[in-house]
Amino acid sequence: MSQIKPFKAYRPTPAIASALASVPYDVINTAEARKLAEGNPVSFLHVCRPEIEFPEGVDEHDDKVYAKGAENLQKFVKDGVLFQEATPCLYVYQQKMGDHVQAGLVCLCSVKEYENDLIKKHEYTRKDKEDDRTRHVTEQAANAEPVFLTYRAVPYIDGIVDKVRAQKPLYDIVTPDGIGHTVWKLEDESAIYAIAHLFDGVDALYIADGHHRTASAVRYGQACRAKAADANGDEPFEYFMAVVFPHNQLKIMDYNRVVKDLNGLNEAQFLAKVGEKFDVAPTTERNPKAPATFGMFLGGKWYSLKAKVGTYPAQDPVKSLDVSILQENLLNPVLGIQDPRTDKRIDFVGGIRGMDELERRVKEGMAVAFSMYPTSLVQLMAVSDAGQIMPPKSTWFEPKLRSGLLVRIYEG
Repeated sequence: MSQIKPFKAYRPTPAIASALASVPYDVINTAEARKLAEGNPVSFLHVCRPEIEFPEGVDEHDDKVYAKGAENLQKFVKDGVLFQEATPCLYVYQQKMGDHVQAGLVCLCSVKEYENDLIKKHEYTRKDKEDDRTRHVTEQAANAEPVFLTYRAVPYIDGIVDKVRAQKPLYDIVTPDGIGHTVWKLEDESAIYAIAHLFDGVDALYIADGHHRTASAVRYGQACRAKAADANGDEPFEYFMAVVFPHNQLKIMDYNRVVKDLNGLNEAQFLAKVGEKFDVAPTTERNPKAPATFGMFLGGKWYSLKAKVGTYPAQDPVKSLDVSILQENLLNPVLGIQDPRTDKRIDFVGGIRGMDELERRVKEGMAVAFSMYPTSLVQLMAVSDAGQIMPPKSTWFEPKLRSGLLVRIYEG
């Protein structure tokens, strides 16, 4: 089963929703956040990136930075930038990017279900990033930004969501990147009960994006649980805010690679080594069109790489991923990149930046770029169901959720 709950969100008035909404904290650096929030005192970046209020050079992990984030959130509430819903509700959050549309439910999900692997992971988290976000949750006593979850689609849930989407929305904004963000409120108790009952039949939820946000909310809940007297298991800290999307609406983009050097090889030697495990051919196509195929930009030219039969275990949910095939048959044995998490010679480029970005990186100093075929939701779920972990930088979800439209502050 998968437990979801309504909650009394804090949210902006429609008049300031567009100015308040911000990109997630982890898709920009401090300098970018500072520029985006410039001249905008109600940007939610003042809450999720509060270091922007301090002079350059101030450590974003300084105690005063965390305190400022909590202060700014409280000020937004005090000044009426955010107001609290009168009754617990669910919300429908729709995003539109070009022809792609996805609609999820904003709700509370269970810390205990995460602990029991009913909310499934597919990647490792870094302790330093966990510590940072846990500190934000603790100082603010809030889930300022939602986690991005998915589940195997249920037509009956889709039907209820579609009825809500036929009503007048709370917000309907287009952000500077051209993405449409529309939010509806679902306050009818019978409809909320029906959706919650339908989720009782959903075997598991899957983290799509936001492993560190999830882990930080869970750590906060565990810390509160340890200090609570006479806890009944239904306290506010036992839940965290998420947007849950049906799997068949989501879009995973390619997550591409660039490498600084050829590990001491010249181009001819490198191509010969690559040809041992891949069929290599010049091409005008920059994006691979099928699994187990790759684009490679080298020496101002594009090549197609197709993994040879027998060079990877096709039935293994992790080793059959394209990112694994490239890592095990090329990046490690040919380029000497043993651990892509820590090796400074490799960098990763989200597919939203396009193939021109790969060419630019090579022309400006990188030695070679690889374009990837996107991981599928079916593959992500298979890895999670097997209790395994994907290689780093396997998935790039677009569009990104906007922060600030719905905020959950812990009560009690």
